[in-house]
Amino acid sequence: MNLSNQKHLFRLPENITYLNIASQSPSFKAIEEAGIAGVLEKSHPYKITTNSYFDPVITLKKLFAKLIEVEDYNRIANIPSASYGLATVANNVQLNKGDEILLIESQFPSNYYVWEKLAQRFEAKLTIVSMPENAENRGKNWNNAILNSISDKTALVSIGNIHWANGTLFDLKAIRKKTSLVDALLVIDGSQSIGVLPFSVKEIQPDALICAGYKWLFGPYGCALAYYGSYFDDGEPLEENWSNRLNSDKMSGLTNYESKYKPLANRYSVGEHASFIHVKMQTAGLQQVLDWTPKAIQDYCQEITKDAVISLKTMGCTIENEDYRSHHLFGVELPQQLNLDELKAKLKAENIFISFRGNYIRLSCHVYNTKEDFTKLTNCILACL
Repeated sequence: MNLSNQKHLFRLPENITYLNIASQSPSFKAIEEAGIAGVLEKSHPYKITTNSYFDPVITLKKLFAKLIEVEDYNRIANIPSASYGLATVANNVQLNKGDEILLIESQFPSNYYVWEKLAQRFEAKLTIVSMPENAENRGKNWNNAILNSISDKTALVSIGNIHWANGTLFDLKAIRKKTSLVDALLVIDGSQSIGVLPFSVKEIQPDALICAGYKWLFGPYGCALAYYGSYFDDGEPLEENWSNRLNSDKMSGLTNYESKYKPLANRYSVGEHASFIHVKMQTAGLQQVLDWTPKAIQDYCQEITKDAVISLKTMGCTIENEDYRSHHLFGVELPQQLNLDELKAKLKAENIFISFRGNYIRLSCHVYNTKEDFTKLTNCILACL
């Protein structure tokens, strides 16, 4: 598929260069229309039937299951946030005193606090694998350090497919192999990769995969999805909502209280997960992502960024070797002599939106971006040297 002419699907103004999708994705027109349809549905409540609470949710779960290569959509839970999905995992993990939970340095806060609390509860230990200081071969060395840190004491590893701030790729296949050898759980935060970087549950076999919906899945804020493997089949949900129980679609018998949950991960879906607005918008987002395909998106991002990467390195910027980073999101360490305040002012004047992390910038792009967007950016940086 040719992805070079996709900007017309979005409502981004022509004079805006948006390279910050990692913080919040823009809606495209089909998602706006889906959201409006959900709002208007509330104006005609007599048209909302029993099926309205269940069928659209099943459709959404099937789409996400297809995206991550899961055969049974019942392993998908519809949740409000990545933190909710991670809390569900922590709620069902039993540790022994002295067990270790392995994380990486500068992990996103929602993927740190939950494990800190779990470790405290069981008198376990958090093991943080530091990012190598030397930029040369950083991705390779960091991956090696992670693998070397997994031991017989490791009970759980929680990690993203990529680092949320700099795009470093983590070798999930190797990490899964090592965790399996020591019988440790593997929990993946896919919020910055699912939908734009190919991922297969069949291939990686994580115990859980949690994914915010408002970034690379183009859903609304307050929408997320999760996959739970067999370890969690008989677990305890964070809440007891009626629609997660067996036979809940039989509205006339709801007070015939049911002790059994619907199969597999259905028990973990949040209350009111049939949210008509959210489900419609997230469904539209997933349909479009599946149409584009993550591989095609990743290839397109590589194509539009390759010249800029060469230019930035020529200017003295440091960027991870492309074998160990993603192309849709990556960090750029700026030269020390560059005036950051001047650069920020120039970017603002040119309507270029990026994310700053100290002396780093985080660039994140998609199919509405072009090579010209990155030329504008590199010209601004060059002017401030």
